[in-house]
Amino acid sequence: MMERDIVCDKGTEAAEILTVRQVSKAFPFHNTPNAFKALDNISFSVKDKEIVSLIGPSGCGKSTLLAIIGGFEQPTTGEVCFRKQPIEGPSRDRGFVFQDDALFHWLTVEENVGYGLKVQRFPRPARLEIVQHSLQLVGLTQFRNSKPRQLSGGMRQRVAIARALATDPKILLLDEPFGALDVLTRKTMQRELARICDQTRKTVIMVTHSIEEAILLSDRIFVMAKAPSTIRETLFVDLVRPRSPRDPTFRDLELHIADLVLGESQNNRGESG
Repeated sequence: MMERDIVCDKGTEAAEILTVRQVSKAFPFHNTPNAFKALDNISFSVKDKEIVSLIGPSGCGKSTLLAIIGGFEQPTTGEVCFRKQPIEGPSRDRGFVFQDDALFHWLTVEENVGYGLKVQRFPRPARLEIVQHSLQLVGLTQFRNSKPRQLSGGMRQRVAIARALATDPKILLLDEPFGALDVLTRKTMQRELARICDQTRKTVIMVTHSIEEAILLSDRIFVMAKAPSTIRETLFVDLVRPRSPRDPTFRDLELHIADLVLGESQNNRGESG
């Protein structure tokens, strides 16, 4: 891996909680000297309590970028800073929710939500109080003793969100959290997430393939270009909440993003052919 050459700017605006500076990421091909460049010189910042979405064509590096922000991957070049400090690994400051709920099937809902707190050696009384609050937040108190296999897909994702929130992260990272759900359940979970974000005032960075979902939930949307990916356009969503897909401004923004994303997808097919 190349040595990272970017230093976090100590003069960054106080309202910015996360800064991505000139981040590139390359993956080596097996047994070859070549490398696949997934991300190319990406820079942006996220403000405290802001909800942003990353959207773009399949394979453009959205999840890779989120993994770098989460500390699960390191950039080849560039730097990501949380509150002006370089991110060098996972941290309780950044809670991660995957597309697959990744719950422990042998533990109860209560035990899953409290798992991170137990690892951090929180005293049992404090841990139970936090778990109770987290389950109330996602509306699953009555299922605290259930096992994941007894729950629907949407309920399991609620448990995953509660588990991420239980450790009180400053940023919630969501990687296609509703991608595996049916349409009706997904719409329900979008409303639930909007409610949770409103109550907790967490900073949220979400990867999604759904343009409607991004507009419904986000303050800003970063539209990513094809790999090696860059930020093609940054869009501010200046719509009053709760938002309706029937709003003409909503539809105009949806069409604009679709043109950007579909244009990139068509370019990818043309080049691959």
